[in-house]
Amino acid sequence: MQLFTQGAEAHGAYGRFTRFLWWLATVEEPLIKDCIVDRNRYAIIGASVLGTWVFATLAWSFFFNTVTSIIPAILLGILMGLIVLGIDRALIKSIRHTNRNHILAILFRGLLAVMIGLFMAQPALLFLFDKEVRVQASIDNEHRKQKKRAELEKLFAPQKTALLTQQKQLQGELNTVYAEMSKARIDFIAETDGTGGSGKIGLKDIAEAKRTEYQVLTNRYTALENRNRPTLLLVEKSLAAIEANMLKEQESFALLLNTGFITRIEALNNLVQQNNAVAFRYYLLVGILLLIELMPLISKLMMPTGTYEVKARLVEEEEIRVISQ
Repeated sequence: MQLFTQGAEAHGAYGRFTRFLWWLATVEEPLIKDCIVDRNRYAIIGASVLGTWVFATLAWSFFFNTVTSIIPAILLGILMGLIVLGIDRALIKSIRHTNRNHILAILFRGLLAVMIGLFMAQPALLFLFDKEVRVQASIDNEHRKQKKRAELEKLFAPQKTALLTQQKQLQGELNTVYAEMSKARIDFIAETDGTGGSGKIGLKDIAEAKRTEYQVLTNRYTALENRNRPTLLLVEKSLAAIEANMLKEQESFALLLNTGFITRIEALNNLVQQNNAVAFRYYLLVGILLLIELMPLISKLMMPTGTYEVKARLVEEEEIRVISQ
């Protein structure tokens, strides 16, 4: 035993990094030093915690970078990474092989790890599919603009319909009288040049009658135009005002469109639904990233009961006995 201990110390087994891994694995250093086999076991668990910690920091930093500048994003990422580290250490510390029959407790810890892992997977996936997501987000934003346009059309439809109906009615009256006036003018000219029904050239009786009819229709058209034109101009202005209002609403809506976290998450979901190749890699990466978050929990559950856990249990029982006396 002494040879093993001396050999381990000679090779730097108790270096700062090893002790740091033990701390990540939530072991007590005075107890683990005498547990030769468990030294490596808990260093492995500590390494899995370290990997999850680094991954969480990077993932949260990328997430916050979508809504803020780089320096605050890094600081917030470090903060959230430390929170995830604390949760992972609490989960590992709370699991003992002596109480591994407590299925509900283990399931709860597993569910918590899955929830954290799934959320952390989203920023990582956005980073990996960044170009594709940006293209899809642009397409989605165009669809949102079209949807907004359709909603505005529906909103202003009653006003536009009433104005267009009034415009059509007024313009129809003008067109009808203008057509009658134009026909009367053609008939009058035809009678004066001999191409009309009478075949006589000059202002004969029939031509005079045609001219009178033409003048009457001209006066009628002029009066109708003087009456309808202001209303038509007002209708046109109202329609132009509605179009300008709709355009203003669309421009304001376009300013709200962005490529923030939620927009990109939605774009990623749409991309997955529309592309089977992306969907396969998406779910594969989700599984891998989820496994990264679950690794500390899995490592602790997979490791067999060693001398460290037995020794820790005995020391704890002895402390309880001493206190109880």
